[in-house]
Amino acid sequence: MGISWPRLREMLRKEVRQMFRDPRMKPIVFISPIVQLLLFGYAVNTDIAHTKTIVVDQDRSAASRALLDAFRSTGYFAITQTSDDPAQIVQALDAGDAVVGIHVPVGFGRDLTSGGAAVQVVVDGTNSNTGTVAQGYAIQIVQAFSAARAPGRAGPPPIDVRTRAWYNPELSSRVYNVPGVVGVLILLMCLLLTALAVVREREIGTLDQLMVTPLHPAELMLGKTIPVALVGLIDLVLVSAVAILWFDIPFRGSPLTLVPAALIYIVAGLSAGLVISSISRTQQEAFMTMFLFLLPAIILSGFFYPISSMPQVFQWVTVLNPVRHFLEIVRGIFLKGTGFPELWPQYLILLSMATGGLWFAIVRFKRSLA
Repeated sequence: MGISWPRLREMLRKEVRQMFRDPRMKPIVFISPIVQLLLFGYAVNTDIAHTKTIVVDQDRSAASRALLDAFRSTGYFAITQTSDDPAQIVQALDAGDAVVGIHVPVGFGRDLTSGGAAVQVVVDGTNSNTGTVAQGYAIQIVQAFSAARAPGRAGPPPIDVRTRAWYNPELSSRVYNVPGVVGVLILLMCLLLTALAVVREREIGTLDQLMVTPLHPAELMLGKTIPVALVGLIDLVLVSAVAILWFDIPFRGSPLTLVPAALIYIVAGLSAGLVISSISRTQQEAFMTMFLFLLPAIILSGFFYPISSMPQVFQWVTVLNPVRHFLEIVRGIFLKGTGFPELWPQYLILLSMATGGLWFAIVRFKRSLA
C-alpha cells in the first residue's frame, strides 16, 4: 500500500491543529526565536567597551596625559581609578575593581623624545578572551601614539602599514555571531517540536490509536515532519529579518542559496528529534536527551570557539555535526555573498546527514512502535 494523498492531507491537518491547540504554543514557536535572537545578539559579544581601567601616572607630563587621553578616546577603556602607587594596580585587579592597569613611569615624557620610553599594561587574564582583546587594543594604542610622537628622522620613511578587514570592516563580533544564532535557534525549534510532540502522543495514547488506522507508516512520518519543517522555514524568515533589520547584519548572498540549505538542515534536525522520540518514553526523558545532543552540537560547531583551535580528535568529530556545516553556509551567504559553487561540499554533507538520519529515524521509530 502506497502513500494516499487524501490520508496524508488529513494527517497534516490533524498535526497542525494539534500543534497549535494550546494557545501558548504560538508565542513559543514564533515569538520565542525572536526573543532568543535579541538576547543572544546582545549578550554573545566578544568585543570590549568601557573596560574598567586603573591608571598610575608617575610622570604627570604633557606626554603622559596625551597617552591617557588616547586610551579614553577609543571607547575601549574607561579610567575609573587613578593612583600614585603601582601596587594599587594589583590590588584593583585582585578585587575585581579593574580589568586593565596602566603604569606610566617617571621620565616617560623625557624618554619618549629619545626613543626609549616604556609603559606597563597589566591585564586581568581570568577571562582569557577579554584579556587578550584588551591587551591587543592597548598595544595598538601605544604603538599608534608612539608613531605619532616619534621625532623626525633622516633617511627613507618608515614602512606605512595599512590594514583592512574584509566582510566585517569594524571587526564586530555581533556580525559574526548573529548569523550563527540563526542556525542554533532553528535546530532548537526542530528538536523541541519533533521530540516532545511525538513523546507526548505516546504518553497520552494517541500514537497507538494512529497505528491501528489505515495510515501508512510513511504517511505518519510525513505528517509528523512536514508541519515542523514549515514552522522551521517560517522561523528562518523571522529571525533572518530581525538579524538584517534590527542588528543591521549584512546579507550579501541570495535567498535562493539559503533556503535549500535551511530545508536540508531542518530535515537533519527533524531526524535527530525523531530518533530522540523513539528512545524516550516520557517528555522529561526526551527533554534531557535533547539537551545532551544540543549542547555538544553547539560547542563543536564553531559557534563559540574556532574549530581550528580544538584538539585534532574533536576537529574530526565536528565533521559529523550538521550545525558546523550549516553555520559555514549561513555565515558565508550572509557575510561574503558566497554561492553554491563554493559551498557545495557543505550542501552535500548536510544532504547525506539529512537522508541518512531520516532513514535511521524511520527504522528506529518503527522498531519502537513494534
